[in-house]
Amino acid sequence: MVTEKLAALRSLFAEMDRALVAYSGGIDSTLVAKVAWDVLGDRALAVTAESPSLMPEDLEDAKVQAAEIGIPHEIVITHELDNPNYASNPINRCYFCKSELHDTLKPLARDRGYPYVVDGVNADDLGDYRPGIQAAKERGARSPLAEVGISKLEVREISKRLGLPWWDKPSQPCLSSRFPYGETITPKKLRRVAQGERYLRNLGYRTLRVRSAGDTARIELPAEEIPRFVQATDLPALVAAFQAAGFLYVTLDLEGFRSGKLNQVLTAATPIS
Repeated sequence: MVTEKLAALRSLFAEMDRALVAYSGGIDSTLVAKVAWDVLGDRALAVTAESPSLMPEDLEDAKVQAAEIGIPHEIVITHELDNPNYASNPINRCYFCKSELHDTLKPLARDRGYPYVVDGVNADDLGDYRPGIQAAKERGARSPLAEVGISKLEVREISKRLGLPWWDKPSQPCLSSRFPYGETITPKKLRRVAQGERYLRNLGYRTLRVRSAGDTARIELPAEEIPRFVQATDLPALVAAFQAAGFLYVTLDLEGFRSGKLNQVLTAATPIS
């Protein structure tokens, strides 16, 4: 099944002839960039948006991965935080983020002669609350992984088959996803979240989130790693580091890490579109 889907993905790019890849450096868009390069060669271009909601380390990862793939790679600056519809952090915040992204990429693609802008949305994403997908579609972007029915698990399997060393890279959504809906997002708040996550990464944790709620940092780690974290971590040093970053309080989520946890506040009455 995966072999057939990979063939379908390659055929899709062959039909496009030229494509610009909205490339975050995550595993999904990296697979799209890899296949686009394999099929189209220098008729494919990967473009990464740099903004305060992207950790500098993740931008560097994107550069390294693009270089290893071989695909031409460019950086553009986006200004979603200048839009109060984004910074106020409504439940459809991602709509305004992707609007800014694709309003930047679409004219770039047109000016460079790329008839298609493609992203890393996979088939599983279509069943989640992702208002950014709507914004991308409204601007003509295509989602090759979703179009051929490739799930997140299959993204990892295909990436491993293709020899991509980051096939098991944890998902790393933008830093703005760490804030509960309705809490205003600022560059300062994004920086302190980034500092907290950087501290945990340096301790060796790969799957993690630092959720921000006012002056409180809530650390999420996989449930099975919580006992080790409590026993092995210098907790006073960690608290001091988080307070130096700008938090007053530091807590540990005993439920453990769960992707999209902040979406649990959304009720069935909330329109998902």
